[in-house]
Amino acid sequence: MKKYDLFTIIKPNLDNEEADKVVAKVEEIIKNLGGEVVSADKMGRKKMAYEVAGFTDGFMVNQVITIPADKIAELKRQLKLNDSVIRVMFTVKEA
Repeated sequence: MKKYDLFTIIKPNLDNEEADKVVAKVEEIIKNLGGEVVSADKMGRKKMAYEVAGFTDGFMVNQVITIPADKIAELKRQLKLNDSVIRVMFTVKEA
């Protein structure tokens, strides 16, 4: 399995506890799809360079994950269904 960087922006109108629950839910989705979270960096609430979905800031989380390549589309779909997630970016992590 390849390693991926998963960068997620969570709505800023949630408190820290609710944001942690969203991160835990994302990790649960990854595990249910046969993946694993190698590391997670919760960067906290940050101001964005431009407005996204009506917000100028958000909770930023960067995770290094491993997941089968055929499960990426399903992971993206499930993350889009989560109302608390306003932006997601995947990149392949070089070895």
